[in-house]
Amino acid sequence: MAQPAFEEIVEDFEFLEDWEDRYRHVIELGKAMDPLDEALKVPANKVDGCASQVWLFPKIDGGTFRFDGESDAMIVRGLIAVLRALYNDLPVAQVGGVDAQAELSRLGLQDHLSAQRSNGVRAMIQRIREVAA
Repeated sequence: MAQPAFEEIVEDFEFLEDWEDRYRHVIELGKAMDPLDEALKVPANKVDGCASQVWLFPKIDGGTFRFDGESDAMIVRGLIAVLRALYNDLPVAQVGGVDAQAELSRLGLQDHLSAQRSNGVRAMIQRIREVAA
């Protein structure tokens, strides 16, 4: 079972029947995130493979995984928020075991994202897994 924050997003999506409403909800999730400190927008935190600019700043504290992130694209910022709900506060040893594609499929995202956006999500997941490993 996914993190409670992710389960909440899944429940929200169940009530939002129209994809446009779901898309707006993802954007709102991104808007609700605190901005990433400008000092963290450095090449080491930049995610390659994304059409837009994406930065992820992972932190491991006491064996718990967390990350913050930002993008210059509103929908991608929202996708970062979704991934944060999926991964944040997991024990670092469990991060690699998350089947992110299966969890995200519960939201139906793969059917509504462009190929470039889907590649970007995969690149973000790969970066998260690499850091946690």
